[in-house]
Amino acid sequence: MALQTDTPALPPLIRVVDDNDTLRQLLEFMLQCEGYEVVSYASAMDFLKSDTPSRPGCLILDIQMPEMSGLDLFDRLNHRGYEVPVIFLTAHGDTDMAVGAMRDGACDFQTKIDQRGEVPPGGRAGARK
Repeated sequence: MALQTDTPALPPLIRVVDDNDTLRQLLEFMLQCEGYEVVSYASAMDFLKSDTPSRPGCLILDIQMPEMSGLDLFDRLNHRGYEVPVIFLTAHGDTDMAVGAMRDGACDFQTKIDQRGEVPPGGRAGARK
């Protein structure tokens, strides 16, 4: 009898990077309630120190953060060959910023959670990719 060496695939992991504690925790909670596995980071630097890029899933990035912006983190990840779908979530974006991010490979660009607390549709779609 041969040994089976196939290991089951890991479920997709949604990574959330946002310096706003309240919004980050709310988004993490809402996605977990939808059945997703979520890990969140308070800064781009925390993400770079801790993430395992080989794990499938998606990355939700805030645009405006101290130390390193979401756009700068996205650029750095692109140069490293990071191949996880990226969704930008921001309260400070404009059309040119959105077009540039999409041109560089982002899969979506959304405004932050609305006052009803709904998860933008891109959050669910990115996790399925």
